Amino acid sequence: MRVYPSSRIRNVVLLGHAGSGKTTLSETMLFESGSKSRRGSVEQKSTSSDYHEIEHEKGKSVFGTLLNLDWRGNKINLIDTPGTSDYIGEVVGALRVADTAIFSLNAEYGIETGTELHWKYTEQYNIPSLLIVNKPDSSQSDFQKTVDRAKERFGRGVVVVQYPYSEGEDFHAIIDVLKMTMYEFPEDGGKPAKLPIPDAHQAQAELLHNELVESVAENDETLLDVYFEQGMLTESQMREGLQQTLINRDIFPLFCCSAKRNMGTGRVMGFLGNVAPNPLEANPPKTSGGEDIPLNPEGDPLMFIFKNSSESHMGDMLYFKMYGGTAQPGLDLVNGTTGSTVRLSSLYLMNGGERQEVDEVNTGDIGSAVKLKNTNVNDLLHTKDTVVDIEPIHFPEPVIRTAIELRREGEEDKLGTALHQLQREDPSLQVEHSQELKQVIIHGQGEEHLAVIKYALEHRFQLDFEFVEPRIPYRETITKEVRTHYKHKKQSGGAGQFAKISMLMEPLRDHMTEHSELKVRDVQEIDLDWGGKLVFRNCIVGGVIDNRFMPAILKGIMEKMENGPLCDCRVRDIRISVYDGAMHSVDSNDAAFRTAALMAFREGFLKAAPRLLEPVYAIEVTVPADYMGDVMSDISTRRGQIMGMDAEGSIQKIEAQVPLGELGHFATRLKSLTQGSAGFRRTFSHYAQVPREIQQEVVKQTRGRQEVG
Repeated sequence: MRVYPSSRIRNVVLLGHAGSGKTTLSETMLFESGSKSRRGSVEQKSTSSDYHEIEHEKGKSVFGTLLNLDWRGNKINLIDTPGTSDYIGEVVGALRVADTAIFSLNAEYGIETGTELHWKYTEQYNIPSLLIVNKPDSSQSDFQKTVDRAKERFGRGVVVVQYPYSEGEDFHAIIDVLKMTMYEFPEDGGKPAKLPIPDAHQAQAELLHNELVESVAENDETLLDVYFEQGMLTESQMREGLQQTLINRDIFPLFCCSAKRNMGTGRVMGFLGNVAPNPLEANPPKTSGGEDIPLNPEGDPLMFIFKNSSESHMGDMLYFKMYGGTAQPGLDLVNGTTGSTVRLSSLYLMNGGERQEVDEVNTGDIGSAVKLKNTNVNDLLHTKDTVVDIEPIHFPEPVIRTAIELRREGEEDKLGTALHQLQREDPSLQVEHSQELKQVIIHGQGEEHLAVIKYALEHRFQLDFEFVEPRIPYRETITKEVRTHYKHKKQSGGAGQFAKISMLMEPLRDHMTEHSELKVRDVQEIDLDWGGKLVFRNCIVGGVIDNRFMPAILKGIMEKMENGPLCDCRVRDIRISVYDGAMHSVDSNDAAFRTAALMAFREGFLKAAPRLLEPVYAIEVTVPADYMGDVMSDISTRRGQIMGMDAEGSIQKIEAQVPLGELGHFATRLKSLTQGSAGFRRTFSHYAQVPREIQQEVVKQTRGRQEVG
């Protein structure tokens, strides 16, 4: 297979909302370039991109898929990504190694929520981006509205390069204002005829051409001077200016095409080859400290792992991008994360589910490898003498969770192994083996994401289980101060046990008042592993309890705080002052004082107006304005509190705080309310008291479990 130099490589990620036509676009590019003799279709389940069984079942992309093609001597690596937010982890990984992004905009619906989300990531990664208005042949197409929405959302950098001569069923030609040519396509698509722009469109084409030239010139002082002097730019000057402004994200060229009818894809590929940056020209990767990592084809091999996919009969297929040197089979590299040595065996270039073994992968190119031991996503492989790190891929926080309950006993280890493997393949999945809740909980990006995990567990790992409602990690605290006393006395032949304790228990607050009768000898402020604090004070005077028993008293208190008196939940935010007690010269020991402290804490806690606390999450919902009222109403029914609202063009952003217990099916409800056009993120905010009726129900359920147990 031909080996391409870095200057001839283009790494492109296809982005956009679900249904915008990305997979069809990639399929048409493969066909138009000659990489495929026949175009597949999503409907016929025959595309190169969607080759997994679950993608056939769902009729859409679930995984990011690497494809490659040759277009006029340039190798274009295409990564087709899912448009549903549930699979955002696949998008983030692909963006990390792309040098250019293509956004597919649906001419029927304009800028959709999935597109908004992807755009934010291209801003974060500083990726040059171009836009394609797809489906201008739809009866509902509104090209100008889509352009207006794009400019409204993405800024004045959006510049039209092409527009349709006509829309809807009459679509058959594209006017290109960069080339100042009309491309007229045969009925079945393919190679167009180049024609003069019709007189009726000449004025509009010239206006858009001048806007394009001015956009390029105004972002380059040298070109601006040339433009003012000569009133025009040469083709070479335009190419140079376009590329630099594209790299700087000063402009976002906008094209149009019908991917399904193969009208306009060749022109887009030509633009990628002539204008889009190669890996050496693109914005370089950065170290964790924010410094650039320059790509050096003549340097030592530097390989970044960005994706892990388990392929049948092959095991883990690790996808990488070469950030320096050349990778060859038999090469020994050091894993910068683990320090272990990894030997490269077979190397492949991927085209969907098809792989082709190669002898080398050059700087800037993307390939895959198998049998790389102890190697994971975000690992950087390098030579022994190389000292470099790299900014890792930061995967989004989950928005939904569920617990797994096995139907067959004895498969706990098998489940653990399966979940570990799935998490290696999909870092946007989080697995929690909760000792506190006594559940295995998985956290994902949405109902569809969890459904994919369920499918894998059932079909790949042959596990029999069900998803159940995960418990809530409640906390317990007190709301008034009490004095509590306990005497532990035990005599059973020989040495007995004796300990007597008096303590003051108070809710921990800022600026607490002191009790004049207490003499504080020592204070320990303990940040609890589960959040909150315990302030433990030794106020013993006169030696009624020896100082050596204080650690045992603290241990007894902490032991009960891990399984609170109210409903076995962890306790937080309490101040305890041990101020009196008694001991015996023979029968007092650590065990006696630990027990006395535990019992004193338990009895005092239940008298101190105990309250249950629930985790509250801050959520940020992005939603089209038309659905804003419905979404806000739904948040209110979930005991949510609206904290703020903001507008970004036609998209509204709602900030709210909602208890975790009410977020269980919010992602699903949000999709239902907004026809899949909204999305949300969540982050833990704080703990707050639950309503009394909920507290009573939780306590009742706890008592029921205790009786059964």
